[in-house]
Amino acid sequence: MGVLVVQHVREEGPYAIGEALLVAGLRLRVCRVWAGDPLPESLAGVEALVVMGGPMAAHSDAGFPARRAELALLRQALAAEVPVLGVCLGARLLAVAAGGAVRTGSGSQLGWGEVRTAPAADRDPLFAGAPERLRVSHRHGDTMELPDVAVLLASCERHPVQAFRVGGSAWGLQFHLEADEAAVDAFVTTFPEEAATAPGIRDTAPGEPAEPAPYRDLVFGRFAALVAARAAHTATRTFFAPRADAWEARFAADGPRYAAAVARMGLLPGQTALDLGCGSGRALPALRAGVGDTGKVFGVDVTSAMLMAAAREGRAGPACLLVADCNRLPLPPGATHGIFSAGLLDHLPAPPVALREWARVTASGGTLLLFHPSGRAERAARHGRPLSPDDPLGEPNLMPMLDDNGWQLVCYEDKSAYFLARAVRVADEAHN
Repeated sequence: MGVLVVQHVREEGPYAIGEALLVAGLRLRVCRVWAGDPLPESLAGVEALVVMGGPMAAHSDAGFPARRAELALLRQALAAEVPVLGVCLGARLLAVAAGGAVRTGSGSQLGWGEVRTAPAADRDPLFAGAPERLRVSHRHGDTMELPDVAVLLASCERHPVQAFRVGGSAWGLQFHLEADEAAVDAFVTTFPEEAATAPGIRDTAPGEPAEPAPYRDLVFGRFAALVAARAAHTATRTFFAPRADAWEARFAADGPRYAAAVARMGLLPGQTALDLGCGSGRALPALRAGVGDTGKVFGVDVTSAMLMAAAREGRAGPACLLVADCNRLPLPPGATHGIFSAGLLDHLPAPPVALREWARVTASGGTLLLFHPSGRAERAARHGRPLSPDDPLGEPNLMPMLDDNGWQLVCYEDKSAYFLARAVRVADEAHN
């Protein structure tokens, strides 16, 4: 699906935002709310969510039938850490979705005006390096109160909240930084009466959009790069985040199988063990039992919602839970003695890269246990497909892949009731 752009009125398209996303190689799907396009019910397949402006009120359903559906999508995006950019109305909807409030302001703010960046902008992934004073295009009358989870990035006297960030991947812009000359011309032509309340806007329009161009390109270029860099992780999060709350109940019967698999790792007291792609943490208690009170256990997952589910199940006690990329682990070489991974390797875009990284953080002689509580054939049949000869977990594929990336396969079992492959980390000199 690419980047979902929600457009409320014909004239308020993504303009410079869309250009930056296209330059980054991303695809746009524009949902024209004004033309009756239906909003998707979920963000499956969505790499980012961009919500544009419009004359509707973010705090009222009156004249805004799509409001609740848009808020639901924004809440899904926040929960799954999907990159979000909200502009004008989109920014106010983002504030409401995050727990803030929107109200009618002291009067409309229209035309070109100055905003000042806040101290936090210096450390922001999008706004770092932007000048302290930005001259931008305004067209709004409502104002907002940010929730505690938001970080203020820019303000002005009349409407104090002009730009903000929620978490690490959602931004709201009250102003129209995306406005280029085409956008200004569309506004002046389509809304002449409103434009007339801002004296000189037509005369200054040809020159004004060039002024914010450098930081406009900086901000939107960084957003597009962030979307592209996180695309694979975003797909994982949009799949697992909505399922996190029910994950444990759905697979509760698998607990004994996980414990039996962990027992075959041969962990010793005082060692360090990782569960990569740990989900709700079914293997973590068994890993803790293996390394004892003096050992260390880390549960690693890219989906925060899954780690929150693990914490609710009481598994933050047996393990330290980390949000991390399993292809770039925040650990020094040789830090662990055992890696447990259930149902992860064959879903990664580059399994050899992952295996090499896992070997980097594993001491010589350490164990890698790949596991699934059902066999390959059973899983394929459940999904209505035949076994693929290219399946990375197939023994003819897995053995050389392990061998090329620092591991030696010592046990391979593909039963109807489970899949298990055990490998040992070979010394680098032996591997070379």
